[in-house]
Amino acid sequence: MEKMPYRSDLDIAMSTVSTGEVTGSGWQNGLPLLRGELVTLRELRASDAPSLCALLTTEEVARFVSPPPTTVEGFERFISWTLRQRVAGSYVCYAVTLRGFDTAIGVIQVRQLEQSFQIAEWGFIVGSPFWGTGVFQESAELVLGFAFETLGVHRLEARAAIPNGRGNGALLKVGAVMECLLRKSFQKNGEYLDQALYSILASDRRNVPAAVTTPSVRVH
Repeated sequence: MEKMPYRSDLDIAMSTVSTGEVTGSGWQNGLPLLRGELVTLRELRASDAPSLCALLTTEEVARFVSPPPTTVEGFERFISWTLRQRVAGSYVCYAVTLRGFDTAIGVIQVRQLEQSFQIAEWGFIVGSPFWGTGVFQESAELVLGFAFETLGVHRLEARAAIPNGRGNGALLKVGAVMECLLRKSFQKNGEYLDQALYSILASDRRNVPAAVTTPSVRVH
């Protein structure tokens, strides 16, 4: 999800939405906690804005995604928007935190591409100090389980710019299948980049094949 669905220039309204912990399946009323050995995924809060601003606006992190908000206030508006979209039933966004700590170090998002979440798109961004630690892998597995088992996703898509070797590798590592090349489909810093389109199907999660072959991705 390199092209973020959030548009700061179109979102000026702030709203107060309850973020109390929810343990049932009524995710539109509040996201359930997702716990792993390394991470806990929870609903975003306005208080996450400072840490997200510090970690996600660095050049290396934002290199291959649409520009994130540039200020703490911008992230507060983004967080408020995510809560409104969750209530509307069209989008979820989890804060990634380390198990035993409450500081948000990244986000993982899922948005519907058609009503009822049968086809959806996901994206993720984590602060660079936590790259290569297993945080993404575990967070992704937790969100994949939530997407297919709770949201009822049939097909989950993702896009990654071809030069983004880390992003492509992360998707392949969680079992995503590269389907095609989208030529010059993502603009960044005045340049159009090719993207790879990936998918994971609900049936992929149920059936682990004996062998999987994936088209190679050239990393520049």
